[in-house]
Amino acid sequence: MRPLDSLPPTEALEIENGLKLVPRVKLTLTINPATPSATKPIDEWQLKRALTDFLKTSLSVPITVPEEDLEIRRFRDLKKRKRDDPVAHGNLFIRDFEFLHKTRRKNADEETDVKVLEKQLSDWKKYIVEKMDGIELNLEGVKYTLSVVIPISDDFEKMRKDWEEFHAFGNRGYSRGKQEPDTIVIKGVPSRWFAEPRVSSKPSMLVTHTVFSTFGKIRNLNVAEDDDPGKDADEDGGDIISGLHCKIVVQFEKYREFYNTLKVLCGRSMQKQGSQLKADYEVTWDKDGFFWDSRNQAEEKSNRMPLKTAKQYRSETSRHEVYSSQLAADHTRRKRFKE
Repeated sequence: MRPLDSLPPTEALEIENGLKLVPRVKLTLTINPATPSATKPIDEWQLKRALTDFLKTSLSVPITVPEEDLEIRRFRDLKKRKRDDPVAHGNLFIRDFEFLHKTRRKNADEETDVKVLEKQLSDWKKYIVEKMDGIELNLEGVKYTLSVVIPISDDFEKMRKDWEEFHAFGNRGYSRGKQEPDTIVIKGVPSRWFAEPRVSSKPSMLVTHTVFSTFGKIRNLNVAEDDDPGKDADEDGGDIISGLHCKIVVQFEKYREFYNTLKVLCGRSMQKQGSQLKADYEVTWDKDGFFWDSRNQAEEKSNRMPLKTAKQYRSETSRHEVYSSQLAADHTRRKRFKE
């Protein structure tokens, strides 16, 4: 596997177990009625058509988005919707970055090329958010306002600033001397991709370790089925089938390995060899100290061990001194008796 710090943000990365990380830009969409009192259900098909038409006609570089890469989830019961609540949420995934590759300099070295692409992609993401955020959509005479943001799980620089501020001002859940994160949390990957074939459909610790150890040396690892419905519980399409997805928490030995791995996972989806499915997972850093209890217990145990040993040593030394004194006294008495 190529060095992670030399991987351009628009290129895929093949990892273990037939898995591949493919680049994406994820935009989170929120649709509000222009008139808060509107109660008419939104037409998903018309909304999708309006958005795809906008991407084709209103940007400097036209973008074609397949239907499966535009997700819309309506609020289930509009009667229960509060006045200022949105009528729908959604996600837009953009995966084709050929237009950025055309601007790459032919004679640029690899490190410069990566930095240039990172800057171009960052600028383009800001551009598309500015173009889409706040636009008005007219669907069958009902007007809606679109809000668009890049989620923090797809914004590496924002996550990096967050953990720097966290350790500068908060630092709860970490030891006093620890100023750098080392643990990554991934949600929304298929359990079967991390299961042992012909053994179980549940995620396997062994398979998961094999996959993530390619990124660096692992200190701690946890993998479990994840059936948390989250914010989707009140939306159409938010039904959760138990066991389909898993949550992975991986702690690395070194900060640099954590840093490079999170940067590569951020802004990418996962794909399995032979499958068309793309797992649009969420990734973040662990600010809650998932492994803190076990790490703290281990540190306390290691700190107690020398004390116990020293105490035992002092006790044994005292007993030895007493025993030696008794021997010496007995020897003296025997010697005097012989004289």
